[in-house]
Amino acid sequence: MKRLDLNRIGLALAAPLLAVAFSVLVTSVILLVAGDPVWLTWKTLIFGSGQPHAMTRTLLQTVNLGTTYYLSAIAVAIGFRMNLFNIGVDGQYRMAVFAAAVVGSWLDLPRPLHLLVIIVVAMVVGAAWASIAGLLKVGRGVSEVISTIMLNAIAGYLLAYLLRKVASGEPASNNISTKEIPLSGRMPGITLVPDVPVQTYGFVFVAILVGFGYWYLLGRTRFGFDLRATGRSATAAVASGVNVKRMVLISMALSGAIAGLVGLPELLGKTYQYDLSFPAGIGFTGIAIALVGRNSPIGVAIAALFFAYLNTSSNPLQIIAGVAPEIVVVMQGIITFAVVVAYELVRRYGVAREQRRVAEQLTAGPGTAAQEVTA
Repeated sequence: MKRLDLNRIGLALAAPLLAVAFSVLVTSVILLVAGDPVWLTWKTLIFGSGQPHAMTRTLLQTVNLGTTYYLSAIAVAIGFRMNLFNIGVDGQYRMAVFAAAVVGSWLDLPRPLHLLVIIVVAMVVGAAWASIAGLLKVGRGVSEVISTIMLNAIAGYLLAYLLRKVASGEPASNNISTKEIPLSGRMPGITLVPDVPVQTYGFVFVAILVGFGYWYLLGRTRFGFDLRATGRSATAAVASGVNVKRMVLISMALSGAIAGLVGLPELLGKTYQYDLSFPAGIGFTGIAIALVGRNSPIGVAIAALFFAYLNTSSNPLQIIAGVAPEIVVVMQGIITFAVVVAYELVRRYGVAREQRRVAEQLTAGPGTAAQEVTA
């Protein structure tokens, strides 16, 4: 039975606590300098507006938005574990959700099959769009950062062009959209609190399955071991027989397939069509969440819910405290920065502490070191 290492647990908790403390301090200073009420801002953020069921609504909306954020962050995290920076999740999920909306509106199938086809189409399109960057990297050595950023821009213009081709033709409207997906292709919501008219996306269960699959694939399979080994050292992975180019291609395709799911909670549970106002920028939020969550399925889930809570709390902040909703984005940026710095500081402290411990054992003599190893 393993002995409980309190020092290691303390170091693991120190980084997020330091990051939260730093972000609260810096945000408070910004609010103070801007002349906004500091205490009322934090009070509204923590306790809500105080209206009946207001906090319940906020929490349910947090779960819905957090589902989308979680899928985006997992797509990014797959690349991170491989030392790949898939900046193109934004373009991948928008291409995927557009294709899913078009195909879903064309079909008339029984509900389970209709939903399955829409999900598969979204994953295939997302994987195909991400694979372009993977092919450029292994074939021509093009950095995936550059190629995915360019692919995001191409996706935006391509979607604007394609949307006009398949628009449903609503008269006297500046917003064009695809046709609505029929009832058989929609995913019903879940009523968690009867008195509150906010349903939780049914897609939340798919997100949970994705998280479990991510944990199992990377932590319990040979593929996951090869992926993590390649991410740590491509040279060492080649020496141990791993085909790095193949791993890059598979990882990018897998990351893109998960990115293809990002827009589906909104499409299948709320809008049922793709239009010009469909949410964009979720891919970039996923990058920050993956960093804060340290690419762990549990850590990413906590970070996704936290970011979602901040976003859904922006309206009460504006109404009650009179603070511009953009302060939430500022908080998220500070938290991301603070987490990166805090983890690095804690890591360096841990390394220095371990070096001192080993040096003390060597100074004390081989007998003491042997006793430590035995213990």
